[in-house]
Amino acid sequence: MQATKQLKEEHKAVKQALKILEKICKKLDKGENVDPKHLDDLLNFLRTFVDKCHHSKEEDVLFPAMEKAGVPNEGGPIGMMLIEHDLGRGFIKGMVEGKDFVKNARDYIALLTDHIEKEEGILYMIADMHIPAEEQKKLLKEFDKIEEEKVGKGKHEQFHKMLDRFNKIYN
Repeated sequence: MQATKQLKEEHKAVKQALKILEKICKKLDKGENVDPKHLDDLLNFLRTFVDKCHHSKEEDVLFPAMEKAGVPNEGGPIGMMLIEHDLGRGFIKGMVEGKDFVKNARDYIALLTDHIEKEEGILYMIADMHIPAEEQKKLLKEFDKIEEEKVGKGKHEQFHKMLDRFNKIYN
């Protein structure tokens, strides 16, 4: 399996979380109550699954491998992705601090929706063209290490169950 394929698989869960987040925003817009525990759990998913796990795989493993293979960081697609990761962290921080939650959430949804499109439509194709299959296997092993060290065993499954549960609640 290519490292980028694993990242694309993770994008499916991220997109699911973004849809749930938008549904929560609609409820909040209408003045309806949302269980604060659901907000905490969803924000934990964004901070842990998306940032600590997924973005770490890109920032600590994939992007350096791409640079090593000759893809420029500065002024190129890697540099743009790094900027967008930081922007996303700012929106998450705003949501966590409760500063205009809906605005930060919607800005985050828009950013990540566009970001995922760029990664899947451009960046990952560049990675696959420049990183040989043997190197891709090494990247996957590094991904496993990140998952175990930064997220913990079994956490992915818990997150997927949570998203499925929230999908039913906020559908």
